[in-house]
Amino acid sequence: MQTMIGVIGGSGVYDISGLEGAEWVAVDTPWGTPSDRILTGSLLGTPMAFLPRHGRGHVHSPTTVPYRANIDALKRLGVTDVISVSACGSLREDLAPGDFVLVDQFIDRTHARDTSFFGAGCVAHVSLAHPTCARLHDACETSARALGVTVHRGGTYLAMEGPQFSTLAESRLYRDVWGCDVIGMTNMPEAKLAREAELCYAPVAMITDYDCWHPDHDAVDVAAVIRTLTGNAAHARDLISRLPAHLAGPRAPCPCGCDRALDHAVMTAPDRRDPALVAKLDAVAGRVLG
Repeated sequence: MQTMIGVIGGSGVYDISGLEGAEWVAVDTPWGTPSDRILTGSLLGTPMAFLPRHGRGHVHSPTTVPYRANIDALKRLGVTDVISVSACGSLREDLAPGDFVLVDQFIDRTHARDTSFFGAGCVAHVSLAHPTCARLHDACETSARALGVTVHRGGTYLAMEGPQFSTLAESRLYRDVWGCDVIGMTNMPEAKLAREAELCYAPVAMITDYDCWHPDHDAVDVAAVIRTLTGNAAHARDLISRLPAHLAGPRAPCPCGCDRALDHAVMTAPDRRDPALVAKLDAVAGRVLG
């Protein structure tokens, strides 16, 4: 299998440059329309696809992002490895604005989103004990350090519904009681859906601010966040440009097992599966559903 890198760009990252044969393409999915057209092309000979999570012009809130359509569209294009770039707040003093965190765990507090491709008529349970791909994070860490970006390996991401920022009581709970490291609004259910689609998934969280727990940051200032976003976005684009050097070429089976997540996940007997749902799962789960 040939490696194809998919990049989901978060706040401040709405395009990437340098792709050969770059073209914005529309992808139809049975789960609706993705956030935007997808920018396809190649970088240093490696096929790539870029999707702005919020759409160009930032038209989707964290709740209205069509997560299922986005992941299905990337899988349908042939993407094998997904790098998810997103803005987040810090819940730790040593994780400063401008730093990158390679998140490896999540606590999901979202409640208004479709969180699975499966359901009545075709039930599946995938493992999320380790919801991110260490192999992809190796490539992201190496690329970030080569750029001189301060990058932290590992961390727990609290996914909140939004679009409002946290109350002070919530921020203290997530930091002091639950031990979370960063807080954001978009990596869930994205990570869950990527696992169901058997895509390797690595989130790169770009810190824009200390959440309101910090005595010097008792309210998140959107203007300050945007200023930090600008610098983070430039670093994110540079990081993306270095990924083909680490991921290019024929793709061996993922040592983390991300690309085999459905091997034993589907519970519904073949003769009891809903044909309509199975048809919608053609890109996501066609490997195991036939």
